[in-house]
Amino acid sequence: MPLTFDMPYDELQTYQGINPRPADFDEYWERGLAEMQAIDPQIEIIPADFQTPFAECAHLYFTGIGGARIHAKLLRPRHATAPHPAVLQFHGYTGDSGDWTPKLPYVALGYTVAALDCRGQGGLSEDKGGVQGWTLRGHIIRGLDDAPEKLLFRQNFLDTAQIAKIVLEMPDVDPERVGAMGGSQGGGLTLACASLEPRIKRVVPMFPFLCDYKRVWDIDLAKDAYAELREWFRKRDPHHAHEEEVFTRLGYIDVQFLTPRIRGEVLMAVGLMDQICPPSSQFAAYNKITAKKALSVYPDFAHEDLPGHADRAFQFMAQLGQ
Repeated sequence: MPLTFDMPYDELQTYQGINPRPADFDEYWERGLAEMQAIDPQIEIIPADFQTPFAECAHLYFTGIGGARIHAKLLRPRHATAPHPAVLQFHGYTGDSGDWTPKLPYVALGYTVAALDCRGQGGLSEDKGGVQGWTLRGHIIRGLDDAPEKLLFRQNFLDTAQIAKIVLEMPDVDPERVGAMGGSQGGGLTLACASLEPRIKRVVPMFPFLCDYKRVWDIDLAKDAYAELREWFRKRDPHHAHEEEVFTRLGYIDVQFLTPRIRGEVLMAVGLMDQICPPSSQFAAYNKITAKKALSVYPDFAHEDLPGHADRAFQFMAQLGQ
């Protein structure tokens, strides 16, 4: 395997990350899950204008952390006669749940599909705000000046666990056959979802975002999706007097520290030339997974379509139906 711009491949295979892990990390997430469990989600399902003969399409709304109304696209097979599998889908940073048609192959398999819109991004989910400090732009740093419970990605991670719980408890869904998938931010959210809801059985993250922030900083890749880190320091801490404190606080929403909780089988894909989500940051999360796992490595590819991965992911998820 050739060297990457990041670090030698042999080192990537054992790399454990450098971002500080908060001392109360586990307690932080147990409190978050308890808060989520106490919410009355007030689920609302509204038929969509888009319909097909075999897929019943709807908008699903539920109440999440802080009272925000969260939206997901929900597609269900019209003629399923028994409890059937389901797939959760998570989108890239600043995007949305996407069109209905790319989800139809799973419905054609007899699966329910739920595709979440992240708060305050391109879709219909609500961002209630309500934090002190920085709100100019950038969701990684939203709430960084406030209590750790105000970090926006804490709420996003808990939204993934909540939509998973909702789908797992649908009477027509088999809770033993539910998977989650996504790329970039969606890859990070897929790992977070499967960590916070360990009943997820199949996990397909592609080049996950939101991992090992300090490593991203140290190799000078705080740009593109991570640019807000550099902007925050320039505006809020130009001398880096509080750098250790800042990265420790970001550690609460660092996916690498959640992945040891995953129990489902993982199929992950990484491009070794990825300068958006550098490979080392992704390996920091992958190497901590103790469940059954496989890694599909693309030495010459960056943060882009990875040939053959979509087909492999589909076949991997299709095994839920067997």
